[in-house]
Amino acid sequence: MVLPTYNEADNIEPFVAAVRSHLPADARILIVDDGSPDGTGERADRLADRHPNVSVLHRRTKEGLGPAYIAGFRRALASGAGLVLEMDSDFSHDPAYLPRLLDASRRADLVIGSRYIEGGGVSHWGPVRRLISRGGSAYSRLVLGVDVQDLTGGFKCFRREVLEAIDLDSVDVRGYAFQVEMTYRAISLGFKVVEVPIVFRDRRAGESKMDGAIVAEAIFQVPRLRFGSHHVARAERPREEPAVEEP
Repeated sequence: MVLPTYNEADNIEPFVAAVRSHLPADARILIVDDGSPDGTGERADRLADRHPNVSVLHRRTKEGLGPAYIAGFRRALASGAGLVLEMDSDFSHDPAYLPRLLDASRRADLVIGSRYIEGGGVSHWGPVRRLISRGGSAYSRLVLGVDVQDLTGGFKCFRREVLEAIDLDSVDVRGYAFQVEMTYRAISLGFKVVEVPIVFRDRRAGESKMDGAIVAEAIFQVPRLRFGSHHVARAERPREEPAVEEP
């Protein structure tokens, strides 16, 4: 489990406790902190001192969601992880859904906790944020020509083969367009993607990291994925055609 954090001091300890209660006993949790000034990193270190399966990767500066996840993915792969999960650290992603994602990983290479399939949804959001989120996924589906309903979602479970096949060095988006790019690359490489329903709830504490620059990045970066000069190579071993399934 890779948990990127920035100013999550009020959330990190209860959140890690909740995550640990819904993961297998042998699961490992990696907190990636981007130099949070509110003391998140220090609290994460205390968690690592108490729990052998929790570790912390300290990064000096805030570089954005994408670089933090890439650093965490590299550490997870180097440690031999067969499945790599990601989620927000603010309780907007409910840890109770973790067994659902792990179960679906038996039949898929990438599992997405989806707000926008039957059984999923969002809670405690205003109309503007709902429009931005749904509109972002619809825009990305249209431009990329894929059928994943929740392309901007960040609650995922990757098989290690997916992360190994993606050229992580060439993933340079920093905001939430990172989620779109990782899913699109997995599909383009022939991996099987499955969406399972979740209900997304607004964060319990702290402030949202969403801002205008992140939205603008997504608008301009999504067309680059499909029409730009960057080439997504296919996996060397043969795989079945890309598919998106709903439970």
